[in-house]
Amino acid sequence: MKLTVYPGNLHGSVHAPPSKSHTHRAYMLAALAEGTSRVQSPLFGEDTNATLDAVQALGAEVEVSGDTVTIRGGNLHAAADVIDCKNSGSSIRMLAGIAAGLAGKTAFTGDASLCKRPMRPLLSALEALGAKVEANNGCAPFSITGPAAGEEVAIQGDISSQFISALLLGAPLSPSGRTIRLTTELASRPYVNMTISAMKKHGVDVLETDDGFVVPAGQHYTPADGIVSGDYSSAAFILAAGALTGKVTVTGLEEHDPQGDKAVLDILARFGAKVSRTGDAVTVECGKLSGIEVDLSDAPDLFPIIAVVGCAAEGTTRLFGAAHLAFKESNRLQTTAAFLSAMGADIEATDDGCIIRGGRPLHGAEIETKGDHRIAMAGAVAALTAEGDTIIDDISCADVSYPAFVSDLQKLGGNTA
Repeated sequence: MKLTVYPGNLHGSVHAPPSKSHTHRAYMLAALAEGTSRVQSPLFGEDTNATLDAVQALGAEVEVSGDTVTIRGGNLHAAADVIDCKNSGSSIRMLAGIAAGLAGKTAFTGDASLCKRPMRPLLSALEALGAKVEANNGCAPFSITGPAAGEEVAIQGDISSQFISALLLGAPLSPSGRTIRLTTELASRPYVNMTISAMKKHGVDVLETDDGFVVPAGQHYTPADGIVSGDYSSAAFILAAGALTGKVTVTGLEEHDPQGDKAVLDILARFGAKVSRTGDAVTVECGKLSGIEVDLSDAPDLFPIIAVVGCAAEGTTRLFGAAHLAFKESNRLQTTAAFLSAMGADIEATDDGCIIRGGRPLHGAEIETKGDHRIAMAGAVAALTAEGDTIIDDISCADVSYPAFVSDLQKLGGNTA
């Protein structure tokens, strides 16, 4: 569905959508736990719905009532039918780690984009632990036959944090526990921290070592109820719009949440925006923006929207540390540079980020999202500052993580058609 966005300023308050990352983990851990868990206020988006369907296919009992999902887990088994993870990398990777711990064969697939995303390092690690893997050139579709009962595995940490989370989540299914040794630095560490924190809530401890992690033997997941907190990754688009065009408040953002994309607050303040917090409410107001350098190795999903802010900042902005963005829903390094260049920005993609010579006025353009939700939302925010009309070729892809994005934009005064 196309969306036309007209220039304008945003003012007002909206509530952050529930965290996609927390929702994935809550569903999976509830399914692994022996008993009943209630997940309150989860994100009902395309990616998280794929995870919910998958845990049902693996044997969990699921009941949805309003904004509460009740999951009775603990007796998981290999899925009888192929699990379709649609466009969700989090789903297919972390569920693969769980499936490897189950007896029998589970097959996975996804849409055309997901079937191009790299899986080989994780699949090789699961094979090293004893699972049988049948894969299509290291990508989906693939099948995993478990159980994988190996005690130790080595894997690169700089390709995807989801690989490490997958190995951690499946570790308690092995009677011998698991040692995970990282052969490189760990990218996107906050996402692994989120996994470890969620596992602890369900009764499983993870120990950190000098070169990785250990999940001691003899642990079992226990049920736990929880409320899914607001998503800093999605809120970043609205907060950045405030930094560019007016003054906005986003509520529902817990101050001590381990989400890595909480870094957006510090980044916007460094650019020169006015950032303040009262409880779980964060307010961002536009100010005089100046170019900065930003290491996004722990918060790569912020790249498209921070690049938009960089275009409005006087001077040079350099974003780096996000080489693995080449393997997201689109090659976000290239896709971001392409749509901002089409709008008149002076931006150059690099191997791990971009260089922006900011302060040039943007103009309307037709933005090709490549089906990437973060490109669609970043493009809509950029359009607020551009001269003329901007057309987003497919705003519906924002439903993956922020189904209310357009309505929230309109609520704050955004003019769209």
